[in-house]
This record gives sequence, C-alpha cells and structure tokens, in this order.
Amino acid sequence: MNFNFDLVVTSFPLLLLGAGVTIKITVMSVALGVLIGLFVGIARICRVKPLRFLAAVYVDFFRGTPLLVQIFLFYFAVPVITGQRIDPYVAAVGSCGINSGAYVAEIIRGGIMSVDNGQFEAGRSLGFNYVQTMLYIVIPQVFKSVLPALLNEFIALLKETSVAGYVGIMDLTKAGDLIRGRTFSAFMPLIAVALVYLIIVMLLTSLVGQLERRLRKSER
Repeated sequence: MNFNFDLVVTSFPLLLLGAGVTIKITVMSVALGVLIGLFVGIARICRVKPLRFLAAVYVDFFRGTPLLVQIFLFYFAVPVITGQRIDPYVAAVGSCGINSGAYVAEIIRGGIMSVDNGQFEAGRSLGFNYVQTMLYIVIPQVFKSVLPALLNEFIALLKETSVAGYVGIMDLTKAGDLIRGRTFSAFMPLIAVALVYLIIVMLLTSLVGQLERRLRKSER
C-alpha cells in the first residue's frame, strides 16, 4: 500500500475546514427543514383537502427520491427554468432543507396525532380557534415529545450532506477526496473522513441521550 502519511497529517486542517462546512450546511438545512416540516406536518392533518393533498405529494416526492437527484435538480435544472445560476451553498442548503422538511413533517404529524384530543377541547373551552389551539397548546407539547426524533434527523442529515461535494462545495467528504488526489491513496483519507464523521455523530448522539434522560426525568 503506497501512501504519504506525512502529507495526510499535514492535510488534516483541510478536514477540519470541511467538517466546519458540513456542520454549517447541516445546521442551516435542519433549521429550514423544521420550519417547512412544521407547516407541512400541520397541513397533513388539516381539514382542507387541497392542502392535505399538496402536503402528501411533497412528502412522498422528497422521501421517495434520492437526495443526490434532488440537489442535481436544484443546482442544474432550476437555473434552466429560471435563467439564474444558483449558488452551490444555496443549492445544498435548499435541497437538504427541503428534503429534511419531508421527514420532519412526518415527525411533527405523528407528534400532533399523539396529543390527546382533550387538549383540543381544552383550547376550545378557553375560546381559542384552531390556529390558536395549535400554537399555544398543541405545538409546545409536540416539540417536547418529538425533540429527540428531530435531533436524530439532525444526525442523519449530517451524513447526507456529503452530496454537497457534487456541486463543488468543500465539505468534509470533498476534503477527503482532495487529500486522496494529493496523496494518491484512498485508504488513509477515507479513514480520516470516516473518523471525523464518527466523532461528530458520537458527540451528537451523546447530547441526544442526555436530552432524552432529562425529558424522562421532567415527566416524572
């Protein structure tokens, strides 16, 4: 096996830079996904049939097609229609965020359906309309129950953002590929990339575990 170990070590700052880009894209994508997922999740169970239909189409499409295809559509196909070139970061965050929104919508929908109907009746007894009941009574309870699932979605999306390299973004995976090209070896750079991903995921998993324990204690 031929590889330049010293060059791999000296290229480690590039991995850290790529990891920072990966985390940045993930955070922005999750924020966008939660925002979209909240509205789509509510639309999935609302009484307006057209909204339910559109929400179902959105969820089915973005859950049923690969994220790589979606980012290609966002980066290459949309400019053909609009005539405007899209920034790679906008394409990455947009496609990852919209994709995440489909999964978050199902998480939110499940959380809303798990809320006891008595909560809705309590809202009506207080004089709240449907929107006020959702905003002030149901949604706060939903976020508390689905927060661990949302954090797990954050972890999953962290790994899925590796597709950002296909549109020219220097994320963690792309950084490893660049190091591979410099060292003419795939083993060490890929192992280094995998370890960095693993460390980040383990830290996030630890945070999710701590949060779940605190939520269980607060419910007692």
